[in-house]
Amino acid sequence: MNSTEDLINVEVAFALPHKQKLVSLKVRPGTTALQAVSLSNIANEFPGEDISESPMGIFGQALGSKGLAAPAEYVLGPGDRVEIYRPLQADPKEVRKQRAEKSRRERG
Repeated sequence: MNSTEDLINVEVAFALPHKQKLVSLKVRPGTTALQAVSLSNIANEFPGEDISESPMGIFGQALGSKGLAAPAEYVLGPGDRVEIYRPLQADPKEVRKQRAEKSRRERG
């Protein structure tokens, strides 16, 4: 596999509220999601973020759940985009509960 014809195009994406990065790269068939993240060097753009330990997904589908392999085992296909997810800042259920309580207090 010495020619670029044997490579597939994939993307790696990560975002913070103030900065986003999308890296396009060519990888060998058989490359895993975790390997693509490493090859993309995207972690260099976000010092202080532990990207290799972050949850990951492919087009909004979390890897390691719903029958999808974990990032270290998920083999990428042509055009796949690996998304690196940040940890939630607040539990969505708790936020909804607080909002409902505030609304009840404001009504009376």
